[in-house]
Amino acid sequence: MTEKTIDYYMTLPYKLEIVSDPDEGGYVASFPELPGCITSAETMEDLKRNAIDAKRAWLEAALQDGIEIREPQSTTQSRLSEERSLFDDIVTGLKEAIAYENGVGPARVQKRSDNEL
Repeated sequence: MTEKTIDYYMTLPYKLEIVSDPDEGGYVASFPELPGCITSAETMEDLKRNAIDAKRAWLEAALQDGIEIREPQSTTQSRLSEERSLFDDIVTGLKEAIAYENGVGPARVQKRSDNEL
């Protein structure tokens, strides 16, 4: 397995939450999937830059300290969905090959639900 770099983590779609700060003015941004990764700014333009800097600093510190960095939930779900789709394609192909070997032919092979496998 290859080592994941700061560039890899920076491209992942971590959820960014932005709220206005009624006490101080301006805005506060945080990445809920990166505990403690928070920043603020007076304008949205500054907040965008600060959020990128905060995310990079958090990830660099975690990598340097050997802290586990979890990937965003959406990335994990997407990967699981892709793996499930690939698995389904393999199962269908195997069923068609077995049916063909048994003289049934692929036209009679039907997809089954997960409960029937």
